[in-house]
Amino acid sequence: MDQIKVGVVTASDRASAGIYEDISGMAIMETLKAYLQNEIDFVYRCIPDVQMEIEKALKALAYDEECDLIVTTGGTGPAPRDVTPEATEAVCQKMMPGFGELMRQVSLKYVPTAILSRQTAGICNKSLIINLPGKPKSIRECLDAVFPAVPYCIDLIGGRYMVTDESVIKAFRPKS
Repeated sequence: MDQIKVGVVTASDRASAGIYEDISGMAIMETLKAYLQNEIDFVYRCIPDVQMEIEKALKALAYDEECDLIVTTGGTGPAPRDVTPEATEAVCQKMMPGFGELMRQVSLKYVPTAILSRQTAGICNKSLIINLPGKPKSIRECLDAVFPAVPYCIDLIGGRYMVTDESVIKAFRPKS
């Protein structure tokens, strides 16, 4: 079974300054450990909400680290410092808007402010980048919604083969 390489990027001025602990980045890693049977090599970054810093981190994870999946948390709202979607769009060759559409649809079941979220996804090199919201509960709700499509997307872009724990989440791959 392939070892999977996953980049985790927390975009947060306060967490990157050590003002509070990054529980969102940890929530992503715990969720992916539960989903996947593969051994996972996590490459973690906690950086400020600065578009150039986010772009630099995403490019390094996609090109230098060759991550199969890069998951971001934070910076997806309407505030002036929320620039993660802009950074993602700047580095991606293809955008995958269905991810954001589904995540907002699911989040609307829980909070009416989900319409303010601008999370998206895209392909950078051979990495799928997914922007998630900043709250651990929302992270899990959004990943539960979109993750069934992630392994097949990674197959299509030439990444390593992901094996899910079907008692936790079932990947969808079309029958050939």
